[in-house]
Amino acid sequence: MNFFLETLKVLLLTIYLTFESIILWLIPSRRKNVAGELVLITGAGSGIGRLVALEFARLGSTLVLWDINEEGNKETSRLAKKNGAVRVHTYTCDCSKREEVYRVADQVKKEVGDISILINNAGIVTGKKFIESPDALVEKTMQVNTMAHFWTYKAFLPAMMASNHGHLVSIASSAGLIGVNGLADYCASKFAAIGFAESVGLEMLALGKTGVKTTIVCPYFINTGMFDGCATKYVS
Repeated sequence: MNFFLETLKVLLLTIYLTFESIILWLIPSRRKNVAGELVLITGAGSGIGRLVALEFARLGSTLVLWDINEEGNKETSRLAKKNGAVRVHTYTCDCSKREEVYRVADQVKKEVGDISILINNAGIVTGKKFIESPDALVEKTMQVNTMAHFWTYKAFLPAMMASNHGHLVSIASSAGLIGVNGLADYCASKFAAIGFAESVGLEMLALGKTGVKTTIVCPYFINTGMFDGCATKYVS
């Protein structure tokens, strides 16, 4: 009987969610207003991080930019202000180091306030066959692409939960959905990042923190320099 009821529940939920998706496709919900939100972006000094920062600047958010590259971060800050940002705060942070993440996070909370939108974007890639990948680089890949997400969530999620307001964004990768030749450690780190983000999202729902939203982004190869030399059958 329990099996029958559970199966029926799954079927009804599937039907409901399918109709909900169709309705939202026909009548899109209003876009989220991020004006005035405190947005922290890791890896903001270049690539996707910089592009995201410029978009949030245009939308009126207060920006908190983290990067290990101080000069690149300053350039993103300059461009963000040019793009309309009124408040931009830059911090140099090596996201591979847990204690440094916590230290800089405490500094942000004291100087800027509680982060309401956290975008874990910082990432690195070894770009070597697994057997040729130095141990130190493999560990660094996991630290930056995966473990840093744990530490930033630990630092900023409690305040979001307390106010039941916030948004957690994980810039993962399509390589976190399927294995790729020559990217074993990178794929592993992105698979882990996706699983972590999905699990925390479900925890928020289970705890009734419906105001804390989650988004997982899985891009394909992007021409930001990180994947120079990569090619596929359809893109080179």
